[in-house]
Amino acid sequence: MIGIFKKEREKGLLSVEILTLAYAIFTSIIIALNYHELSDVNTLITNRCLAVGGIFVLSLAYHIYPCRIGVLIRSLFVFALLILWYPETYTFSVLYPNLDHVFAGLDQYLFGCQPSLEFSRLLPDALWSEAFNFGYYAYYYIMVIVMMFYMLFRYKRFDWAGYVFLGTFFIYYVIFDFLPVAGPQFYFKAIGTDIMWAPENFPQLGYYFKNHLEAMSNDVYGIFGQLVLGAQEVGERPTAAFPSSHVGMTTVMMILAWKSRNRWLFWILVPVCILLYCATVYIKAHYLVDSLAGFVTAFLFYALANWSYKYIGRKKPLGL
Repeated sequence: MIGIFKKEREKGLLSVEILTLAYAIFTSIIIALNYHELSDVNTLITNRCLAVGGIFVLSLAYHIYPCRIGVLIRSLFVFALLILWYPETYTFSVLYPNLDHVFAGLDQYLFGCQPSLEFSRLLPDALWSEAFNFGYYAYYYIMVIVMMFYMLFRYKRFDWAGYVFLGTFFIYYVIFDFLPVAGPQFYFKAIGTDIMWAPENFPQLGYYFKNHLEAMSNDVYGIFGQLVLGAQEVGERPTAAFPSSHVGMTTVMMILAWKSRNRWLFWILVPVCILLYCATVYIKAHYLVDSLAGFVTAFLFYALANWSYKYIGRKKPLGL
């Protein structure tokens, strides 16, 4: 474990700050091209001013008093901006016709049913509900645990780990910006569940979700069910279903945990991750094909982020 208050100067921007500025510029181009079609443009612009201003202020403060905890604070700031970037995927994606009929039809074709509906019917008990909701809610803590482990025990690789973490997140977000899939909890709320159509005949909703945010309600039994429900009511939008970033980012975190060479960290997280994988379908957040795609793309996006770090990331590891 390192001393996080150790004075140590790192020159230039952190890799995660470079990534954040790149994503802000990329999405600013989207805003400029679709200025008259987008809703709440002022919020979109404010978010980018906050990102750029925060990076500048924290970088300035760090150079006045450089220490390792300053690196942590700068990193945590850009990680926290994900809370702002996620709702924007909804704002961008509703510019295009909804595609849920394609993915619901694909689930029906491959599995002969809707796994997102049948899973909770098969295991309706409070014990299963709480276990899966615990796994789903643990998503946030898995990311915190892995990144803090690198900060405290693998500091020289913290910049790389943060870059991979944020870089894969941004790849998912770029996909979500252009791929309008709301997920079962929104789609089946809109079309109903009394009739199951043939795979090729699921109703197309067009721009329905531009004005409708209603989602199906799940049976809630315990504290974790309440926590997940509360988080969804506050921040969930009919967006970002395919591929599942919950599955994808959790898998990336598991890769980073393995790469940390601490097997205890990896194996302690394994059962939680399995519950999380199952929960994405159980609580109707994703079609099964979404979750499977999330698992597969995690390895592809990890490889891409790891490769690009050589060209975009810092030229030398932190602390050297």
